[in-house]
Amino acid sequence: MVPMVNPKARHSSIDAREVERFSRHAADWWDARGPMAALHKFNPVRVGYIRDRAAAHFGRDPKKLDCLKGLRILDIGCGGGILSEPLARLGAEMVGADPAAENIAAAQAHAEEGDLAIDYRATTAEALAEAGERFDVVLMMEVVEHVADVKSFVATCASMVKPGGLMVAATLNRTLKSFALAIVGAEYVLRWVPRGTHQWDKFVTPEELERAFEASGLNVTGERGVIYNLLADRWQLSSDMDVNYMLVGEKDSA
Repeated sequence: MVPMVNPKARHSSIDAREVERFSRHAADWWDARGPMAALHKFNPVRVGYIRDRAAAHFGRDPKKLDCLKGLRILDIGCGGGILSEPLARLGAEMVGADPAAENIAAAQAHAEEGDLAIDYRATTAEALAEAGERFDVVLMMEVVEHVADVKSFVATCASMVKPGGLMVAATLNRTLKSFALAIVGAEYVLRWVPRGTHQWDKFVTPEELERAFEASGLNVTGERGVIYNLLADRWQLSSDMDVNYMLVGEKDSA
């Protein structure tokens, strides 16, 4: 049985409304044509970015099928495990954490079907940090725009990065362009994601996220935008960070 997590736990940055919203889609995480279709299409570009940045940082060959072997990686807010699984296949020792027990149950079931050993936990970043968990890489992918306190959440996640380790975040910039494309376009016109998935006022600018990283003891070493190529029907890296972007921070070695 997957343990339930109290979203109002002490020091928690959890937004209970966001947890409830995503838990409603627990059965849909692995339906590539369902409510999570856009995330499935977005997944290859973020997997490639994480792989390349981690491989370069830890002296690995990104072309090797097990290039992340031996690296302990935390996927915080993992949902149904869409990101955790491909990283596990690259050799990473994955820990996937999500406050919604329904999501973790779906993630565990799918991993078992694929014979993947992933440590999924229905828990929070704060609980993991208080337990003394440490990782080579901490991932905050499409999650900071859903938490109650961005600065506190980033600080908590950064505290779990080992000296010399990395933290990678992916989120949405708070611009008029992101409102037009990510909310009006993606939710109401194209219906790529369920309506109400995002709240524009909770989007985080690169400058705000950079300051949160630096205040948490991380040096920002990389940032890239991600855009949708309509002709190629795929997402790709770009210098345009007006809507989607990813940020990498490094912790100094001890």
